[in-house]
Amino acid sequence: MLKSLYIRFVLIFGISILGYDVTVAQTTTIRGTIKDEKTGETLPYVSVIIPGTTMGTSADIDGKYALTLDGTNPTIKFTYIGYESIVKPITPGISQVMDIKMRVDASMLKEVTVKGRARYRNKDNPAVQLIRQVIENRDKNQMANNSFVEYEQYEKISFALSNLSNNFKEKRIFRNYQFLFQDQDSAAIGGKNILPAYMQEKLSQIYFRKDPYTKKQWVKANRRAEFDTRFVDNDGLSSYFNRLYEDINLYNNDISIATNLLLSPIANTAPTFYKFFIRDTVKTQEPWLVELGFVPRNKTDMLFEGKLFITLDGNYAVQNAYLTVNKDINLNFMRDLEARLEYEKSEDGRYHPSKTTLSMEFSLGEKSAGLYGQRVVNYKNYEINKPQADSLYKGPAEQAIYNPDIKSDESYWAGARHIPLERVEKDIYRNVDTLQTIPSFRRTMDITSLFLAGYKSFGIVEVGPVNTFYSFNPIEGFRLRFGGRTTTELSKRVFFETYAAYGFKDEKWKYFLSGTYSLNNKSVYHYPLHYIKASYQRDTKIPGQDLQFVQEDNFLLSFKRGQNNRWLYNDVYRFEYMREFPSHFSYKMGFTQWTQKPAGILTYEETDQQGENRFIQQLSNTEVNLELRFAPKEQFYQGKLYRTPIINKFPIFTFRYGAGLKDVFNSSHSYHNFTANASKRVYLSQYGYVDLTLEGGYIIGKNLPFPLLTIHRANQTYAYQLNSYNLMNFLEFASDHYASVDVQYYLNGFVFNKLPLIKKLKLREVLSFKAVRGGLRDENNPNKGASVFKFPVDELGQSVTYTLGKEPYMEGSIGIANIFKILRVDYVKRFNYLNNPNISKWGIRARFRLDF
Repeated sequence: MLKSLYIRFVLIFGISILGYDVTVAQTTTIRGTIKDEKTGETLPYVSVIIPGTTMGTSADIDGKYALTLDGTNPTIKFTYIGYESIVKPITPGISQVMDIKMRVDASMLKEVTVKGRARYRNKDNPAVQLIRQVIENRDKNQMANNSFVEYEQYEKISFALSNLSNNFKEKRIFRNYQFLFQDQDSAAIGGKNILPAYMQEKLSQIYFRKDPYTKKQWVKANRRAEFDTRFVDNDGLSSYFNRLYEDINLYNNDISIATNLLLSPIANTAPTFYKFFIRDTVKTQEPWLVELGFVPRNKTDMLFEGKLFITLDGNYAVQNAYLTVNKDINLNFMRDLEARLEYEKSEDGRYHPSKTTLSMEFSLGEKSAGLYGQRVVNYKNYEINKPQADSLYKGPAEQAIYNPDIKSDESYWAGARHIPLERVEKDIYRNVDTLQTIPSFRRTMDITSLFLAGYKSFGIVEVGPVNTFYSFNPIEGFRLRFGGRTTTELSKRVFFETYAAYGFKDEKWKYFLSGTYSLNNKSVYHYPLHYIKASYQRDTKIPGQDLQFVQEDNFLLSFKRGQNNRWLYNDVYRFEYMREFPSHFSYKMGFTQWTQKPAGILTYEETDQQGENRFIQQLSNTEVNLELRFAPKEQFYQGKLYRTPIINKFPIFTFRYGAGLKDVFNSSHSYHNFTANASKRVYLSQYGYVDLTLEGGYIIGKNLPFPLLTIHRANQTYAYQLNSYNLMNFLEFASDHYASVDVQYYLNGFVFNKLPLIKKLKLREVLSFKAVRGGLRDENNPNKGASVFKFPVDELGQSVTYTLGKEPYMEGSIGIANIFKILRVDYVKRFNYLNNPNISKWGIRARFRLDF
């Protein structure tokens, strides 16, 4: 998802076709190590500044610093509490090493005692004692300690292409578009030249109730820069950006940063994972504050570093906080991060958030162009313990109450904003609108859509997906396919989709045609869905592989291990009605009639009453089906082919029911098929997270042939598939009742981060376990005398399909993820049913996984 969005933004502004040029003007680079003059111990977090400017940095925990400057600056200054300041001359235009030895300031030691790199320990450490006081008072200092809280919230989030060189900015293609670029302080996050690309503002009234726990957001105004919906899902883009830049609540145990959870420095276990240092005492305000610095014990762990300002009024509340991350953290594509949290004292004597600022810059390389984003949230007009009517809290967690006409009313926003827009933000709305009128920009968007989504637009129709144009398999051999669909330029309500394919080995045509009518005057890909759809498909299929038609002939799925010569020819008529609700509950009702013919070496064979074998040419079935799905607080990006989920901590529940209708359109069987599925991501703080999926199914019916049973999902490709059994063969197991569990445990480098040398590679551990326990009742088992199709056999007459016995099928894997930041490689082991023919007991499987 990150790669898709990053490339999308880069291509939108023409960067991909121009190439990167990140050369900059002549610079001065200064680096070195800062130590105590007497003891030789390194000094952490020394302030390094250029006098008379806003440029500067801080030394890291090892006393090392580095600073790159543009222009000619005569001096550099080093300051540290308890030490005398040092000013050194700079030689402009060259790289230089400047190691510093600082002398203790005896006069300041009367007020503050600062220690060097002595051996750190928690016992008898005043800094740890102070943070334990903060932790002890944490519950009473957060909003949830009150019965009711309400306040007004203003938030804005903006994005810009960052770290753009002067040479890039001055390219001829941008000569007439200099208005797009903005310059800022070169020491700021994002570098000197940036290209603002996105902006969203939202004004809300928030109501919190402790019992029952409810947090309701009534949106009073909402405004954002909008891209052409033919190319970009604006709602999905907004959801993804807000998932990356979530609210920061320091009082939670974990804080979400770019979809990862980092341990809060005031979490219960913070003293175990962080080191704390008392850096200063602030006596210029009431109450007095203690500046408390903190760093991770292991620099590569998912932890913050920074400083807290703690009140000395007995509340031990946080009055201000600065959070960043170590440059060695095992966090992908993160070039820089800063979070600033401000709190104000309310009438109840407690400190409530007044402003939070989260700034992050992402990039694919240290010196390449990047994507810089900032989210600012401002809070005011707090009302504490003011009860409201129960009706106020009902409905979705977020609800709009604004007049759409004010969305673009600048006079309204000028008065509604808590804080004014920054200089680089003021023209984003106008510039994005202007860009979309430029032909070269629209061509770039068109190319981007083809590259990322696989479709090429021709106005009222678009052709694709291109990854299915060519594939091959043992039945069809070389296969060509061509297809497309209509767009909203033809109609907002009516959509058509089609493809035609030809196999050069079986010399048969395959095709698909569908028509969809939207019932809410929106695209059939726009949330919430509400449509009716009718379709017909004639195509091939592997038994038990319920892939959507757009993926069945994906070129990358053409490569498989083992035997892959049992296929089906399908003729499928389908009618369905789909309805989604804002609560993320949905239901789908359908009617399906299909006819299957075996292909390859697969046969439908049964024994008649006289004991003679006979071959069945085809199987017909008619079914009505229902699907119920509930995904509370689900987030996703809607692509042109499918939704890309933005996984969060909330579960997803799915229930499916199918009823076979005997004697309807030549249907030969009656049955009731029930399936239930639940999935959830469980976050384990510093120990990573677990993706857990539970599923069960039961089929009621007698004398059901194996194509109507549950054929467990197998994988014979060399890719690791999350939803399949990676060492199970196609058609290997069939059941009429089953229960399964799938556990994917991502440790996020918890072990590798502590191994010398290996931790520099920023690898991550992953473990998995999959099991399915099922069975087949005698009434549906051909090996027990049931009058059903015989299980398929191989060339030697050996059965290749089995039933699960008393023990479940099990497999597990140990993997290394984050190889080159994109690759996961697993060693997969099959634990049982090892005597089945032509199975693999172990294998190496790979999967592309791009994550933060």
